[in-house]
Amino acid sequence: MKHDDHDTCGCNVTPEQVDTARRRLLAGAAATGAAAIAGSAAHAATPEARALYADPADPGLPQIDMEITPGRTALVVTDPQIDFLSEDGVTWGVVGESVTEQGTVDNIERLFAAAKAAGMPVFISPHYYYPHDHKWQFEGTLEKTMHAIGMFDRPDALSLDGFEGSGADWMPQYKTYIEDGETIVCSPHKVYGPAQNDLNLQLRKRGIDKVILAGMSANLCTQAHLYELLELGYEVAVVRDATAGAKVPEGDGYLAAIINFRMVANGVWWTDDAVTRIARGA
Repeated sequence: MKHDDHDTCGCNVTPEQVDTARRRLLAGAAATGAAAIAGSAAHAATPEARALYADPADPGLPQIDMEITPGRTALVVTDPQIDFLSEDGVTWGVVGESVTEQGTVDNIERLFAAAKAAGMPVFISPHYYYPHDHKWQFEGTLEKTMHAIGMFDRPDALSLDGFEGSGADWMPQYKTYIEDGETIVCSPHKVYGPAQNDLNLQLRKRGIDKVILAGMSANLCTQAHLYELLELGYEVAVVRDATAGAKVPEGDGYLAAIINFRMVANGVWWTDDAVTRIARGA
C-alpha cells in the first residue's frame, strides 16, 4: 500500500511521515556505509564477511548439531519479501550491505531449490500489515519504524489488489518455489515471532519436529522464530548466510543474531553445507 491514499486506507500515516522515516533510515545507513552498496546480491558470502563473522577458533561452548530426518524435517523461511531483500524495498538502505555481504538472496533460493528437489516440505512465515494494524496504541522501536515506512503494507486481508510487485510481495525469483501449489504459506506474523500465526499448527499437522530456518531478518523475525520454535520443542538449525540484518548506528543486527544463533540453535550451517545435507537426507 502506498500512503498517498492514506485518507482511504484508515491507517492515519501521512506521506510526510513516510518520507521522513525513509530519510532517517537512509541517513543511518549512510553512517555505516550501507548506502554505498550497489548492484545485486552476491552468489555467496564474501570472503570479507566470512572472516568478519567467523566462528571462534576455540569455542567455549559445546558444539552440537542437528541431523535431517526425512519426513520430520522442513525448511522454514521468514519474510522472503521485496521490502527486505530487494534494492526496491523500503529497508534496503539499512539491510542492503548485509544482504549483499552474505549473498542472502541467492542463498535463500538455493535452499528453496534443494528442498524442492529433495521433496522436503517448505513453509513460509510472512509479514503483512493491514490498515487495522496501523491503529495499534503502542509499538516498539522497530514496529513503529515498520509502520511509519509502510513496510509489508496491504490494503486488505482478503484482497490481493496491488500485491503484485509491492513490498509485501515475494522476491520474483522465489515465486516458482512458493507458488508451486505445495509450499505452505502460513498466516502472517505481526511483530517478530510466530506466536500469532499458524506456523506451529501447520508444522505439527505435517509431523515435523526439525526445522531448517532461513530468511529475514537475522536478529528480528528469524531469531524470534528460532526462540519460539525451540520453546515449542523443535530442533532448529539456522542457515547463517541465508539471512542478514540491519546495520545502523545502534549496532550490527547480523552480528547480534549470529552470536545468539551460536548460543541457542541446534545447528548453525552455511548454505553450502545445508544444501548438501538436504540432498543427502532426501
